Amino acid sequence: MILVIAWELGYRIFQWGWKFPSPMQTYQAFYDGFTQGNLLEATLSSLRRLLISFVLAIGIGTLLGFLFARYRYFDETFGFLVVALQTVPSIAWLPFAIIWFGLNDTSVIFITTIGATWTMSMASRTGIMNISTIHLRAAQMMGTGSGFKMFFQVMLPAAFPHLITGVRVAWAFAWRALTAGELIARGLGLGQTLQDSRSIGDTATILCVVIIIAVIGTLSDHLCFKRLEDRIMIRYGLYSAKK
Repeated sequence: MILVIAWELGYRIFQWGWKFPSPMQTYQAFYDGFTQGNLLEATLSSLRRLLISFVLAIGIGTLLGFLFARYRYFDETFGFLVVALQTVPSIAWLPFAIIWFGLNDTSVIFITTIGATWTMSMASRTGIMNISTIHLRAAQMMGTGSGFKMFFQVMLPAAFPHLITGVRVAWAFAWRALTAGELIARGLGLGQTLQDSRSIGDTATILCVVIIIAVIGTLSDHLCFKRLEDRIMIRYGLYSAKK
């Protein structure tokens, strides 16, 4: 409430006008966007692209992390390349995505997947490499083997604490890449709504989209990923349960 009052006072005192919307203008943009406009459809469309990309990033990143951790030559060659690619903003791949796939959902999904995959691969690599050799040998002696059975039954569960941290970071990176990719994509999406609103100077809708992204990102992290991380940490004895 205090923030809203300060916001309204700032709008009136400094006369921001078209530069920044007032709380009432933002509320009206929310109401019109969800009742008469396409804010709900744009949000659902973005979430669909995000979830597809996120699942792909987790799968590809976890597999790459396993390969990095288990095969030294692969880690020293392609692993070094992944570390370099992690420093490159995913939006830098946008021209390639447009050339390869065109201005469509595939380009956005590609950009979003790229944005989260490298982080996930590094997290899974760290988690698997930190597994005790004694535990792996004990699993082999009990008949687990050394292939996919070992990976799914022993390595993956043992690496969960690092994996969930990587998932949280990958989720944030995926959101950033998604919004950037949707700025040029055709069809509904929060990024495209930002672009359309910028073209007509609709700062209220721009702020609405920013708030939607922030709220969804915060709620999903706090209600899903953080709770899951806390449960895993407690189960693995990394810290005691909170009272």
